[in-house]
Amino acid sequence: MRLEAISWERLTGALVRSADELKAADGGPWPKIAVDGAPAAPTGELAAAVAEGLRVRGRSAHVVSTQGFLRPASLRYEYGKRDPDAYYSGWFDTGALWREVFGPLEAGGSGRVLPDLWDPVTDRATRSPYQKLPDGAVLIVHGPLLFGHWFPFDLSVHLRLSPGALSRRTGTDEQWTLSAFQRYEEEVAPADTADVVVRADHPDHLAWSGPPA
Repeated sequence: MRLEAISWERLTGALVRSADELKAADGGPWPKIAVDGAPAAPTGELAAAVAEGLRVRGRSAHVVSTQGFLRPASLRYEYGKRDPDAYYSGWFDTGALWREVFGPLEAGGSGRVLPDLWDPVTDRATRSPYQKLPDGAVLIVHGPLLFGHWFPFDLSVHLRLSPGALSRRTGTDEQWTLSAFQRYEEEVAPADTADVVVRADHPDHLAWSGPPA
């Protein structure tokens, strides 16, 4: 894959323009964007920057982090607190994301989404109120391991870290997750799945695959 250098500002601006022109493939009024990447990648920063850029243009945007859709600790830690296979396939509540986020934003849906479901610190339900998205609002979901679940994204961005950068930027207590991301590379191939790939080994020296076709 050929990548070209790009600044954070230009990257954000290009993604905002693409998002502003985006139409939902299902014919509904709510386009959906993925910003996929390991916790060491700035998925939240990019999602927030794109959302803010859309709002400046007068377009509503709603950001959802998969961190708010973790399963309870009793399920996440069923096979121990550092099981990479459980992290890969059992930590994130994909069913809840379908039910509370993607389902209501299907064509003909209610538009009422839950911003988060579970607080991993307190290990309790967040009890956040539902939010009604206006027609034309853009959903931006960010977090790790987003691809491979058939989520109906209309635009997908993958923040890619080389194995060395991922290892360096992952904290000591989280090194055990690295094999899960290796498995993700082998089984899902996120760089081949995404519409836009951004090499983010260093935040000041980004490169990308170019705007989506």
